Amino acid sequence: MENYKYLSVIEWAKEYIKTQKLRQGDRFPSENELCGIHGVSRQTVRQALLHLESEGVISRVRGSGTFVKGGFSDEPKGPGSIGVISTYFSDYIFPYIVTGIEEVLTAAGYSMQLATTHNEVSEETQALENMIRSGVQGLIVEPSASALPNPNTELYREIKEKNIPLVFFNAKYPWSDMPCVAMDDEAAAKTVTDYLFECGHRRISGMFTFDDIQGHKRYSGFMKSCIGHGLRSPEKNVFWYAAAGGSRVFGLAPKRILELIESSAAVVCYNDKMAVDLLQFCKEQGISVPGDISVAGIDDSRYASICDVPLTTARHPHSRLGEAAARTLLDMIENRSLQHHDVIFTPELIVRDSVINLNKLRTV
Repeated sequence: MENYKYLSVIEWAKEYIKTQKLRQGDRFPSENELCGIHGVSRQTVRQALLHLESEGVISRVRGSGTFVKGGFSDEPKGPGSIGVISTYFSDYIFPYIVTGIEEVLTAAGYSMQLATTHNEVSEETQALENMIRSGVQGLIVEPSASALPNPNTELYREIKEKNIPLVFFNAKYPWSDMPCVAMDDEAAAKTVTDYLFECGHRRISGMFTFDDIQGHKRYSGFMKSCIGHGLRSPEKNVFWYAAAGGSRVFGLAPKRILELIESSAAVVCYNDKMAVDLLQFCKEQGISVPGDISVAGIDDSRYASICDVPLTTARHPHSRLGEAAARTLLDMIENRSLQHHDVIFTPELIVRDSVINLNKLRTV
């Protein structure tokens, strides 16, 4: 997979030049120094330096080192920068989204300031404060722990009062009237659950996060499908967990998860990461997928097609969502008086090997 960690190095480099007020000709950290600072490979650092060089930010002189080319200036250049705040920047779907955002912003002449919150509200606070202080022209934000009460409402009120355009992506806080660009999470869960029923499954369970809006919406889609297919009390077959908990739930509640599996013919997971963790848990317990139980994910992440049993899942728009979020923000900057609406993508069902079609088996 393409190494997306270089984007973090790029954003750090631009901020470093700005905060240190480096000027043209000043020495820039070496490859070895950057590897040590960021804990990444030399290949990642070189990819970041090539990008910075192509933008005219630095210049490299063979045998002498790396130097600042653009440098710090008290005079603003270009239209300015856009702040992008993501919960994570792992190799799941987040790099694709951020890359989509960056490509649109770069084409429009904007630079991008990237921050990650690790789904922690306190880190979101710090990121918002830093970006407001740095004078960003707009914000593209993925909310942290979006289903829980958020103490950053005053900061968001300040952003609105200062007329800083803001677009949420993947989800938005229930109290916000800012536009959001997202996949239809309810439809995604309903689509994969409907497919399980179409394959002849009746005992279907779900695993969803309780601390973000996406988890609630995906649970809602799961419930609508189950109730629509005549299941009674399907909420009894749901395992709730914290998004930050991730794969730790298999160590903390193995008995409860085993009970869920043993009482089910199929499981709908909140996302592909949880589905892959469930596949590994089943493997360790000697449970066959899809022989003993079918598993479905959501997002069509890169894990979905390369795991031990390729996942049936609902496809997230990935980079297209990032591009749409950036275009929405740019439109808000240019047309501040207009009302802007949410952009919602319809998910696509991707069928792979993790779900067995019981109807086909019965006809054999």
